[in-house]
Amino acid sequence: MSVSCGIVGLPNVGKSTLFSALTSAQADVGNFPFCTIDPNIALVEVPDERLQILHDHIETKRMLPAVVQVVDIAGLISGASEGEGMGNKFLGNIKECDAIMQVVRCFEGDKVIREEAVDPIADIEVIELELMLADLETVKRNIDRVAKKARLGDKEVQFQKATYEKMAGLLEEGRLPRLEEWTDNELKALKPLFLMSMKPMLYIANVADDDMDGQSELAQKVAQHAAKFDCEWMPICADMELELRNMDTEDRELFMEELGIKELGLARLIQSTYKLLGLQTYFTAGEKEIRAWTVHAGDTAPVAAGVIHTDFEKFFIRAEVYSVDELQEYGTEAAIKAAGKLRTEGRDYVMKESDVCHFLIGK
Repeated sequence: MSVSCGIVGLPNVGKSTLFSALTSAQADVGNFPFCTIDPNIALVEVPDERLQILHDHIETKRMLPAVVQVVDIAGLISGASEGEGMGNKFLGNIKECDAIMQVVRCFEGDKVIREEAVDPIADIEVIELELMLADLETVKRNIDRVAKKARLGDKEVQFQKATYEKMAGLLEEGRLPRLEEWTDNELKALKPLFLMSMKPMLYIANVADDDMDGQSELAQKVAQHAAKFDCEWMPICADMELELRNMDTEDRELFMEELGIKELGLARLIQSTYKLLGLQTYFTAGEKEIRAWTVHAGDTAPVAAGVIHTDFEKFFIRAEVYSVDELQEYGTEAAIKAAGKLRTEGRDYVMKESDVCHFLIGK
């Protein structure tokens, strides 16, 4: 399955710097509002040391990590939903993203232009209001679209209209819809609208280089807000990440050791995103390739096989499964089998993190 995240935030909070650091793509970075005009889009390889562990024990031609698409759009400001600043011109680029990463400025100083005092919670409220107002416009447009069929008595369309009206009411009251309870049928009706205020939110506190752990008052305000609204958050110094990303490997490792940085922000960001979306990783391994695949926690073996090819879910017969840890312990697949640790699983098997699978597919 493909995973995508959209980066949003006010102008000059470090969105494009973070994008460049995480993706190795050089987005325009400037000390002025609306430096980003066209949306930046990149595919990011998911760091995963388990790929190398598999390769140490299984000879293969190539290793393919999972990937996440990251989309960086122009900064939003108050009134964007009504056309202020760059308006909501680029919001369509993140409508189909699975999650939203909201970058919030949590550092003082005049290195980056800002007329107002640094206030991360006020910034968050501006962004989320604009997302909600843009969603309200979408919902009202769809209420008008289905109104005629609903009047003619189409039960399914009447249900859609009622669901859209419920959503419109919440948005007009300023209530975050992702915090409300929805039935499965309501969620199904809302899914085609790609509402941004329904998407899981990850707050990224862009901190100074002397606050890498996010212990400052500003960063902790973001942490408290995230906890209050049942969201994930993480501190990251975008400038430092970009500087590290541009170093050669040896210098980067030495610099990180001096600073006590155990891993680049990309790994932590991906971990937070996977946690936010309830995702996990399984692997396939053979002579041609070792590959990481992304599935939802709770997916069964046929669903996981369907990520490789849609027909595999339909024609799934069984799976031979072991874990990366078992390969480390026993050394080879043959040794795993000899030890009775190679499991044969059927259609009801629920996938586990770090599973390595061989699928038997019928015709």
